[in-house]
Amino acid sequence: MDTFFSSSGSLLAIMAITVALSFYLQRFKGFKLLGPALIVILISIVLANFKIVPFQAEVYGVVAEYAIPLSISMMLLSVDLKLMLQLSKKPIFSLMLAVLSVGIVTVISGIIFAPMIDEGWKIAGMFVGTYTGGSSNLTAIGYGLNASPTTFAAANAADYVVGIPTLIMMFAFPTLAAKSKWFKKHWPYSISEKELDGNEKDAKDAFLESKTWSIQDIAVSFALAFTIAAISTYLAGFAPESFQSAARILLITTIAILSAQLSPVKKVKGNMDLGLFVALFFLATIGYMVNIKEFVGSTLVIALFCFVVIILTLILHVFLCRLFKIEYQYVIIAIVAAIADGTTSALIAASAKWKALVSLAVVLGVLGMVFGNYLGIGVAYLIKFIINV
Repeated sequence: MDTFFSSSGSLLAIMAITVALSFYLQRFKGFKLLGPALIVILISIVLANFKIVPFQAEVYGVVAEYAIPLSISMMLLSVDLKLMLQLSKKPIFSLMLAVLSVGIVTVISGIIFAPMIDEGWKIAGMFVGTYTGGSSNLTAIGYGLNASPTTFAAANAADYVVGIPTLIMMFAFPTLAAKSKWFKKHWPYSISEKELDGNEKDAKDAFLESKTWSIQDIAVSFALAFTIAAISTYLAGFAPESFQSAARILLITTIAILSAQLSPVKKVKGNMDLGLFVALFFLATIGYMVNIKEFVGSTLVIALFCFVVIILTLILHVFLCRLFKIEYQYVIIAIVAAIADGTTSALIAASAKWKALVSLAVVLGVLGMVFGNYLGIGVAYLIKFIINV
């Protein structure tokens, strides 16, 4: 049966409409919890399996070729290493413990689960990425490891099925912790209400306000991203063929971070937003290429793998943070910045009225994203070596 739309122009139009709809739906609470990435994937899967768009098309490959390198470059152009070095040591240390916990747990559980799953070692790397810096890392690492569309969709689905209940718990925890005498007795380390209230500068954090860009910001962001992608692609060509895709992602990450430290680049606004916008086009193509009949069977084991990674990571992270006497507010924003992203962590800080921690949560999310690509690809190849696939 032929699909309703098949030309490149019509498919690009549907992608753009789907991406725009995912952002529009963020104004509603239920859809905001899902996030634009999952909404794009779900809509795209439905469109493909109801024969609205084809499972395969030439334009999908073109979008994949450019969207991921550009989106990674744009997002990482927001990394300010000087600002990160000025942060309090405890929240950064808590994030480092979260990253360490994810790495340890994923390696151990990956050795068990990866042999049971098609491309299991790639999924392990993708989970490390998403639980250190968010969905953008999962996408980047999957692309760098040449994961199949079914693997992409299954990993994303498992992440959301297990991750959303975890985030709901995280949103509820600040209120529960503040009222629990048992918790205060066993975790007496806390930031005072006066310190949490912050100051006028914290209340006016850019995360809480509308952003103002110019067409120049957009043009410069695209120019930088294309240049970084081109240089990285050229340099990756010197790596062994089997490692070129991964090398390209690592080079893009490194060059983008270095470029972000230049004063003119720091003045460019909207990089994170543009990066997410471009990445969603790639996720739409992933959804289009998923045949639901083939997809369902592989998801259950992956979901169990994901559940084990999240639960054991939380347990290990909490144990280590308690051992080092870290204030629980730092623990919460750090683990959420790792397993979700800085934006979600900032939302939790804002909803708990931790005004002074809102901007810090965003920065921790960016820092986690920096580590994610390196650690995720490293863990993936380590597991591949251990299980000998």
